[in-house]
Amino acid sequence: MRYHVRYRPSGISYSGMFPPGVKWLLIANAIGFVVYFLAFDTWVGGLLAYFKLYPRMVVGYLAVWQLVTYMFLHAGLWHLFFNMVALWMFGVELERTWGTRRFLQFYFLCGVGAGVCVVIADLVTGAPNIPTIGASGAIFGVLLAFGLLFPDSLIWIWFLFPVKAKWFVLALGAINFLYLVKSPGSGVSHVAHLGGMLIGYVYLRSRYRRVDLLAELRAWYRDWKIRRARKKFEVYMRKHRRDRDDWVN
Repeated sequence: MRYHVRYRPSGISYSGMFPPGVKWLLIANAIGFVVYFLAFDTWVGGLLAYFKLYPRMVVGYLAVWQLVTYMFLHAGLWHLFFNMVALWMFGVELERTWGTRRFLQFYFLCGVGAGVCVVIADLVTGAPNIPTIGASGAIFGVLLAFGLLFPDSLIWIWFLFPVKAKWFVLALGAINFLYLVKSPGSGVSHVAHLGGMLIGYVYLRSRYRRVDLLAELRAWYRDWKIRRARKKFEVYMRKHRRDRDDWVN
């Protein structure tokens, strides 16, 4: 499957480094973390607990807003830091390529989809009361999209080791799958990570296959018109040759 990317020219500027979608996601996550941290031991903190993702509440009390709000709460500063750095590193190029609207649609689709995967997995495994927070599901969807659209881009791990984006994303997926199998109670929601990647892949595959199908239909229609015109021309020429007199030499 090929992915066709149309680049948009952009100069180096503040708006280029922080396009609107990425910028407001960074701000919203930072605000959510500060409010959650400051209000942790207060009645406001108790209220914010309803913004975490509880599978039992989503299914039993239709608390569907949690599928969105859980993405803006983080367990600690490093949790927030790594998620936001990844969002900036990989989200900026996606937003430049897709535009803000489509980028945000994809981000929230992966985040909500990852939440749905968590709800299903926790209900199946009998852990419906364990809350999930963090934007990692959406971030992993962004990582997958970057790896598919820019597979040969180099990612510098610890600023020392260059790795192509496609191998980096593949390694992340494999590591999370191994942790999910070997250490299901590690405290990290590997289901959300893999769920975000899965939803992102399904979305991109369906979208680009649809685009390719339309392109193929247009090409087929254009070729059909050319063949039809050529056939008419050949019929006309044969008829014209029969009607005219022989050349006199």
